[in-house]
Amino acid sequence: MSNALDFTGRVALVTGGSRGIGRGIAEAFLAAGADVAVCGRKEPDELPNAAGKSAIFVGADVRDAEQVEKMVSEVVERLGRLDILVNNAGGAPFTEAATASPRFSEKIIQLNLMAALHCAQQANRVMQGQDTGGSIINITSVSGMRPSPGTAAYGAAKAGLINLTGTLAIEWAPRVRLNSISAGLIRTEQAHLHYGDEEGIASVAGTVPLQRLGTPEDVAGACMFFASSLSSYVTGANLVLHGGGETPAFLTAATVNQGA
Repeated sequence: MSNALDFTGRVALVTGGSRGIGRGIAEAFLAAGADVAVCGRKEPDELPNAAGKSAIFVGADVRDAEQVEKMVSEVVERLGRLDILVNNAGGAPFTEAATASPRFSEKIIQLNLMAALHCAQQANRVMQGQDTGGSIINITSVSGMRPSPGTAAYGAAKAGLINLTGTLAIEWAPRVRLNSISAGLIRTEQAHLHYGDEEGIASVAGTVPLQRLGTPEDVAGACMFFASSLSSYVTGANLVLHGGGETPAFLTAATVNQGA
């Protein structure tokens, strides 16, 4: 039986792939034999690398549709094809909705929703012309599935991205499959900005049923599943990757034994 997770000869593009979750995804595909491109506004000091291979870098601001078109064309020109797109670029700083400026909110929605649409459109243009089609994976968030205080525009954009995934899965079938991953609390090099010091990170991890934060490698594993033949009959799906979620607050606040 052939190894479904051997990506030799396939090409993956990971947006925001130079650090954090994106870097973990890029390195996982490299380790599995794929040729990988990452993009960003500025080339990193060190590109993702694994198994003796390094990713290539293509400069682009994914919020700009024209730059995205050039980026995808450059990836195909340099690597020959495009089999996998991982729309990973995104994020938002903590900002209360009451005081967020219109410009701020627009930028957050552009990065977390519109950029993914631009990239998906250009990738689909290439993949529809390939005999093997392609797989597009959108990295979204549990913030798109529950209230997102402090990151309202981000949560709304991620909710839109989940919906967009299902819609495009129907429009672009059968040649191109689209799926999304709603990530929960993931530990990256910027975890301290969200959760504080090691004590704070441990305390937050304790609220997760699996008693740890997720890792970029956890997200990468889900991406490899969606990009492989193991999920050949899966499209329009949203995988919730959150370690069991967040323990409901009422269980802590209640004064009776919930297990009684």
